[in-house]
Amino acid sequence: MDIDAWVWWLIGAVGLGIPLVLTAMPEFGMFAVGALASSVIAALGGAVVAQVLVFVVVSVALIAVVRPIAARHRAGQAGQASGIDALKGRQAVVLERVSGSGGRIKLAGEVWSARSLDDEQVFEPGRQVDVVDIDGATAVVM
Repeated sequence: MDIDAWVWWLIGAVGLGIPLVLTAMPEFGMFAVGALASSVIAALGGAVVAQVLVFVVVSVALIAVVRPIAARHRAGQAGQASGIDALKGRQAVVLERVSGSGGRIKLAGEVWSARSLDDEQVFEPGRQVDVVDIDGATAVVM
């Protein structure tokens, strides 16, 4: 049984796609695309040297172009806080007297239970406070 070179390149592309799915490493996907391009060259009758050259050029070009874009995208999202982390450092308005034992504030349009960071400190209604931490469902303010 004689298998054409383009079939071997397709098998290689699928073989490189499997670790891509299992490890989520995009480099495997770029190598798989290089193997797919080499499969096309082999199907068109290109020599083995041309097939290998296309594999290397396409794979390296994809890595050189896609990785920096992905790194910039990841770096841009790392600075964006979400959930509880996004509430830390924000200002809130005291609705009910806040002391070390409790109280209520309006934070990001929602009413939260709150307590002061310093047990001795008391904040009266209408005062602006800074959220320094979130402890469960309670905002810690100062």
